[in-house]
Amino acid sequence: MNQLHAYIDAWQRHDIAGVLATLTDDCVVVECYGPVYHGRPRVEQWMHAWFEAGGSVDEWKITSQAAAGDALIAEWVFSCTSHGEAATFEGATIARLEGEKIAYLREYATSAPLYDWTGTWRE
Repeated sequence: MNQLHAYIDAWQRHDIAGVLATLTDDCVVVECYGPVYHGRPRVEQWMHAWFEAGGSVDEWKITSQAAAGDALIAEWVFSCTSHGEAATFEGATIARLEGEKIAYLREYATSAPLYDWTGTWRE
């Protein structure tokens, strides 16, 4: 299991200490919808706030992955409950390691379900 798998696995278990153990002290985590968390204390604060507000990672399934040098990449399907609403979306994470820990992690996600284009766009 690489560090990105460990990070995702800990989120699925709602294991704050497990997530923090994968990160450098001065990490930068960028969520797909905009927030940027600088350092492990801010990531910890975010996780506590999200879980205490009823947030839940219901499933986070890696669908493809790659590694090159200090970079880890994973595409995934993410299901969660946030503010009482269930959601599922696809995305990707790019992580950069320093030693054995994640120093930078950025998530990208789709804004709509994927579909095969056949000549017209969905509205």
